[in-house]
Amino acid sequence: MKSNASGHWQSLTRVEQSAVVLAVVTGIVHLALGIGALPDPLGVAAILAAVGFGVGIVLYALDYRRRLVLALGVPFVAAQVALWYVLNEPSNLGEISPMAALDKPVQLALISLLIILYRRESHLRIDRNNR
Repeated sequence: MKSNASGHWQSLTRVEQSAVVLAVVTGIVHLALGIGALPDPLGVAAILAAVGFGVGIVLYALDYRRRLVLALGVPFVAAQVALWYVLNEPSNLGEISPMAALDKPVQLALISLLIILYRRESHLRIDRNNR
């Protein structure tokens, strides 16, 4: 017998599953970086970002205002990328840490999937309203 969580996971599309996996990966990266940087304020900020990713995942999984979660997710993730760049100002690939080399492509892919999912949700909403 399947659990509700397993059944719910299987009901998600591949794009939704991919977005959740990417959000989990970047959330774990932020948590690990944050714990390693405590008590520095950047460590606290990284942990708060990890919590933000976790909250977004839970709200999406619970189907709570998905369109809003997706709409807020794009600037939230984009801000993570922008802040990293502003704080680190890498001038070449050698200046990018292994964690950032993992995390930044994950975040860019996540932004793309969030936009795709937001557009799908918007189209579904339009279709429902036209019935």
